Amino acid sequence: MLIPNGSVFMPAVLTLTGIPGLESVQHWIGIPFCVMYFLAVIGNSLILGIIKYEHSLHKPMYIFLAMLGATDIALSTCILPKMLGIFWFHLPEISFAACLLQMWLIHSFQAIESGILLAMALDRYVAICDPLRHITIFSQQFLTHIAVGVTLRAAILATPCLVLIKCRLKLYRTTVISHTYCEHMAIVKLATEDVRINKIYGLFVAFSILGFDIIFITLSYVQIFITVFQLPQKEARFKAFNTCIAHICVFLQFYLLAFFSFFTHRFGAHIPPYIHILLSNLYLLVPPFLNPIVYGVKTEQIHDHVLKLFSKTILNH
Repeated sequence: MLIPNGSVFMPAVLTLTGIPGLESVQHWIGIPFCVMYFLAVIGNSLILGIIKYEHSLHKPMYIFLAMLGATDIALSTCILPKMLGIFWFHLPEISFAACLLQMWLIHSFQAIESGILLAMALDRYVAICDPLRHITIFSQQFLTHIAVGVTLRAAILATPCLVLIKCRLKLYRTTVISHTYCEHMAIVKLATEDVRINKIYGLFVAFSILGFDIIFITLSYVQIFITVFQLPQKEARFKAFNTCIAHICVFLQFYLLAFFSFFTHRFGAHIPPYIHILLSNLYLLVPPFLNPIVYGVKTEQIHDHVLKLFSKTILNH
């Protein structure tokens, strides 16, 4: 329904433009994104399968890795099919309800991934700094509580973003979103009404999740490094540090991309829009693509089981 000033009241359908300024080459950009997605799904599914069927890997470190892989598959699947629909099949329309659902899922899975990285850091902290209590602390029941807690935290903190948009924002200056997916601030900026509460809550969620997790992950690794460098034997130091390398790589690439995307979107007024959108897309697609590669190369047990699986496959053929 149109009202006199040209705004749209409660639009039923929104339009995703894709990458502003790069519309003519979007179909080419879709190719590497599609390759990354399929490699992410294959790589994470492979790790999930190995951890599930290999009983020697039923340990906290690998259970968290399986949770991370499942989250990566879900997160990338939330955005890529629709994105390729825009790039390749000229299907930019999305219902308002579906757009809000996609927004909620994306931000929930981002928060879950951050929570899992925190849990992995705490697992390494206990394993290296207090190894005798590791099995007692990280029991099956405690792992279940962590999984439920991380998921509930994400869902509870992401839900008000959806409710605030649905209940507070009725008038929209346009139904066109200059993005490849439904992102919180991209939707909020369409509204003609006062959106300060929406912006403040969005910042609160970002800093309460990312800020909290980064602080405790950093503190965990500071304590881990202090403990490792106090070990008397060089071989013991190397072995302890080696168990953390993969997680540090994943931690750095996830949060560095998150910060680049977050700050360019909110404070990069002079940065071209296509840079904002590309960074947002890379933030969501690169970690799911790189995580199985990093863990496959740097984690000896995963690496060995992948080689064993491929060896069996080749011999059978």
